[in-house]
Amino acid sequence: MENKNIWDKYGTEEETAIVELCEGYKEYLNHGKTERECVIETVAMAREHGYRDLQEILAEGGTLKAGDKVYAVNMKKSIALFVIGKKPLEEGMNILGAHVDSPRLDIKQNPLFEDADFAYLDTHYYGGIKKYQWVASPMSLHGVVVKKDGTVIDVNIGEDEGDPVFCITDLLIHLAGEQMAKKASVVIEGEDLNLLVGSRPLKKAEEESEKKEADEAEKKKEEKERVKAQVLAVLKEKYGMEEEDFLSAELEVVPAGKARDCGLDRSMVLSYGQDDRICAYTSLKAILEMEEVERTSCCLLVDKEEIGSVGATGMTSRFFENTVAELLDRSGQYSELSLRRCLSRSRMLSSDVSAGFDPTYASAFEKKNAAFLGRGMSFNKFTGSRGKGGSNDANAEYIARLRRIFSEAGVSFQTAELGKVDVGGGGTIAYILAEYGMEVIDSGLPVLNMHALYELSSKVDIYEAVRGYKAFLLDGEN
Repeated sequence: MENKNIWDKYGTEEETAIVELCEGYKEYLNHGKTERECVIETVAMAREHGYRDLQEILAEGGTLKAGDKVYAVNMKKSIALFVIGKKPLEEGMNILGAHVDSPRLDIKQNPLFEDADFAYLDTHYYGGIKKYQWVASPMSLHGVVVKKDGTVIDVNIGEDEGDPVFCITDLLIHLAGEQMAKKASVVIEGEDLNLLVGSRPLKKAEEESEKKEADEAEKKKEEKERVKAQVLAVLKEKYGMEEEDFLSAELEVVPAGKARDCGLDRSMVLSYGQDDRICAYTSLKAILEMEEVERTSCCLLVDKEEIGSVGATGMTSRFFENTVAELLDRSGQYSELSLRRCLSRSRMLSSDVSAGFDPTYASAFEKKNAAFLGRGMSFNKFTGSRGKGGSNDANAEYIARLRRIFSEAGVSFQTAELGKVDVGGGGTIAYILAEYGMEVIDSGLPVLNMHALYELSSKVDIYEAVRGYKAFLLDGEN
């Protein structure tokens, strides 16, 4: 079976809608470069569409009925949105799941140091990256600093035109003979991913006024770290931040710059963080267009997928289960058995990006089982690696149901695997939800350059995904 490029099936009206949708998607990427920022953007969009915070409803002792729209936020890093259906929750939900974390560099807790009149912040990479890609490119700094008194300082440096940017240096080619002979995995070592943040020493007069109460030994030490002192002076002036405040900071280094159209025909989007914010945004757009549904609809956007879905904000936490329990309670339906029935009778599209076929690297793919840009959303019956290790493997009956849903809605889709059998592999949150006994399949959109600084997607796939997710949410059959 060969899927065709789906641009041909759309006329002028649809093409205008594609452009409009992707302009909104690019803005979502620009304002959501971290999981915290994505949650902030998601909440803003949800409230514009009439969603209420579940915590507000609980505080008021309110109840839920069919048609109500609610959301729940977990530690400002993950979020679940629901449209309450006409059928009892015990009969299950239709769930769209994605993740909003992306590969990046995290600032360490004791990061600031000076060497050879340069000031650096030490980093620890997060998720699977090719470390050599992160050098000699403009970087921005995003996150929060929480002071001991609980004051939260938002940090976003490097995105506005007037902002400075940062970089990680690389060795000049003239001296790189030994470096170029190394394997790609060690061309740049993890401990060498130091973010350059300054080179100007603090003026002595300023230094002495700030350190006048320090003893002579401390003064001599500071004399050798005047560039570091200047960086600390800037941080104190701009953010009221002391060096010790790095201990309770979450600062992420990401590529600076905005999402851009790619290609002379503007048919693609080039941006950081499309894995997996492309699935998060399309899932969110789909549920925001739901007004009345037979089965309760859910859009679940979680953190920590890139490092195994662990921790309090990852999919393995009890946040989702606890939230569903609260929904049942506010709907007058709660019991432990009802909760178990609801979860086991639910159906889910675990939406994560697929590896788009790249003809430049064709040897890594098995072409007839690969996802192609411009051919619609993609379904992966299984992911994992080699012998399907670590995967969810969807059953044939569920796939047949999805075929019917998308056929009736006129939605184009393709099926894929993540490269050749023994080349590599990967996983998603699908297997975690499958543990409840619900039907789950991996789905999403194909991208090129996955986990690179800038990933590539097709605008028509984004549009088709929203159509597909809406059709799935509207399926009311048990």
